Amino acid sequence: MQSRHLRSERLRSPRLPLEERLADEARFIKRWLDNPKVTGAVSPSGRFLARAMASYVDPDADGPIIELGPGTGPVTEALLARGIAQERLILVEFDPSFCKLLAQRFPKARIVQGDAYRLAETLTPVLKEQAACIVSSLPLLTRPERGRLNLLRDAFGLMRQNAPFIQFTYGLTSPIPLTSRLSGLHFRAEALHSVWLNLPPARVWVYRAGQAPVLATDPRPSREDWLDRLKQRAMKKGRELQLEFEGRFEQPLRRAQRKRAPALALLRRLGDNGKGRR
Repeated sequence: MQSRHLRSERLRSPRLPLEERLADEARFIKRWLDNPKVTGAVSPSGRFLARAMASYVDPDADGPIIELGPGTGPVTEALLARGIAQERLILVEFDPSFCKLLAQRFPKARIVQGDAYRLAETLTPVLKEQAACIVSSLPLLTRPERGRLNLLRDAFGLMRQNAPFIQFTYGLTSPIPLTSRLSGLHFRAEALHSVWLNLPPARVWVYRAGQAPVLATDPRPSREDWLDRLKQRAMKKGRELQLEFEGRFEQPLRRAQRKRAPALALLRRLGDNGKGRR
C-alpha cells in the first residue's frame, strides 16, 4: 500500500523549475555557512524524501497541519500534492528570508517566524485547535538530548490523541532518544521508511504519544549496502542533471546553428571565390 501511495504522489507532485531549484540550493548553502547548527543541511530535502514524509499525513484527519523547519518548501509542496489545502498549513520557520520566500510560494498558508524548539511558546498564540500532525525537518542531531525530548513533549501537547510527529534523519538511529533518564516522556517510535534516493540517504521516523514497545519496521542497512546505494544515487542524480542541462541548452544551440548555417556557407563560398581571383 505504501509504495502505491508514493507512486500516485509522484505523478501529482510539482517540480520547481531548474533555476529555482538551483537558487534554493544556493540559499541553503549560504544559510548553512552562516549558521550550520540552525540550518543543519547544505541543501533542501529531496523530492523523494519529501513525498515519503507527506505520505504519512492523513489528509482526512481534523485540524491544521504543522510543519517545522520548512526552509524553501519542498516538503510543503509534497503536502499540497498529498491533497492538503494551503489554508490548513502552519509553517514554523526561524530564518526570516525563508519566511519571505514561503509567503510568496504559499500565500494561503500561515507562516510563523519563530523558534520551533520552543514550540508551545511559539504556537500557543496562533493555534486555535489541536493539530492533526506535525511534520518536522529540524536538524535534531545538532541539539542536546533534553532539547529534543522537550520538543516532542510540546508537540504531543499541541496535537490530537494518537497524532503522528513525523521526522527525518540522516543518521542510522532515532534522532529522538528512545531511552533517557532525562525525561519521563512515554512514546512509540517507528522507523518506517528509508529513502535511498535522497542524497544523502535519509530515514523517516514517526512518533506517537503513549507507552508501547519501539518498532523498527525497516531494518538497519549494512555499511556496504548503504555505501553502494549512495553511489547509485549519486550516479543517477548526475545522469538526471546531465539530461536536464542537455534538454535545456543543446536544443536551442542546435537551432541557432541551423539558422546560421546558410550564412556561414555563403561566407565560405565568398572566401573560396576570393582566393581563386588572387
